[in-house]
Amino acid sequence: MNTLADERQQLGVRAALLYGNFAIGCGVMVVAGSLNDLVRSLGVSVAVGGQLISVGAACMCFGAPLLAAAVAGWDRRRLLTAALLWFAIGHALCALAPNFATLLPLRALAVLAAAVFTPQAAAAIGHMTAPQQRGRAITTIFLGWSLSSVIGMPVHAYIGEAFGWRWAYALVVLLSASGAAWVWRVMPDGVRPPALSLAAWREVFTHPVLMAIVAVTALSSAGQFTLFSYLAPYYREVMHAGAGEISLLFMGFGAFGVLGNVLITRHIDRIGPARAAGWAVALMAVGMLLWPLGALAGSLAVTMLVIVPWALGCFASNSAQQARLGQAAPVLAPALMALNTSAIYFGQAAGAASGGLMLSGSGYQWLNWVGLVWLLAAVSLSHWAARRMDRDPHHV
Repeated sequence: MNTLADERQQLGVRAALLYGNFAIGCGVMVVAGSLNDLVRSLGVSVAVGGQLISVGAACMCFGAPLLAAAVAGWDRRRLLTAALLWFAIGHALCALAPNFATLLPLRALAVLAAAVFTPQAAAAIGHMTAPQQRGRAITTIFLGWSLSSVIGMPVHAYIGEAFGWRWAYALVVLLSASGAAWVWRVMPDGVRPPALSLAAWREVFTHPVLMAIVAVTALSSAGQFTLFSYLAPYYREVMHAGAGEISLLFMGFGAFGVLGNVLITRHIDRIGPARAAGWAVALMAVGMLLWPLGALAGSLAVTMLVIVPWALGCFASNSAQQARLGQAAPVLAPALMALNTSAIYFGQAAGAASGGLMLSGSGYQWLNWVGLVWLLAAVSLSHWAARRMDRDPHHV
């Protein structure tokens, strides 16, 4: 099936997949949002608590391409529903974990569902949508990630501070279970993007331009999560923000993240995914460059202003990158979507790990500069890949 005959059904599927990505995004971000209470209640340091982000991201990174190959023949209605149910059950077990040693492997297993849902949802909606509408369809369902930032992150932060981190995880359980029910109700049977042969996977891994585009995602994600992983304790310890103020800061970040994703969704088919991705990553670099101004001014309002460029590019870059890969090689889209998701999580693991090392050695002062280095590398590589594609688009 290449298109959905019923436009209403297509909109329903997009809405359900958007909500599914919202639930997944809330689950991925629950650690960062509720990190303050988690490290207090489990008696570990912030750097050790941050390992939940690094280990979970590493599992999603390596799980995405491996699981994409394993589930290639599955009907997407059943696959996507099962992924959300796994996510719900995994986070229920996490919420009951008695100590950090138990929580760490449970979290690693739970987030494997994210490695399946996000890329396979993108591949499924791309398979069901006409080529001229594919970019917008893919970026639309990625709005769920943006919404998880504007709603999920501040709610997690507030719940964590007011009621405890376990209740923040319980919210993820509720969102994931309801998302599974919605996807099962509206997703049609028989959606099976073509499975890729070993030769196709080999082509993906050996194609310099396609792998460069995937690397842009990894570098930009690392740049963000070097600092983003530790925003909650930074706001509390350096900016002396309370629970409500931390929630508002996350909400403001997420609101501009949604705005950036909406702008990309509306204009990506006109300006092109490559240019959109380049602009988004450049905006994030500007945000990292301006970051110290908030602490220098000693003002939460200034902090909110300087992260606006970062927020505008944050989720927009991931959406643009998915659309960019889908346009560059539609036949290879399932593999590329999985690899791009893998790159997102690899970057999260690398960024959280590098941030944790800096935090242990010299505190918060160098986090944004390390993030800026990652992002400038992403900008340069994105520009190189775009020029190669412009010179020889048919070769890609």
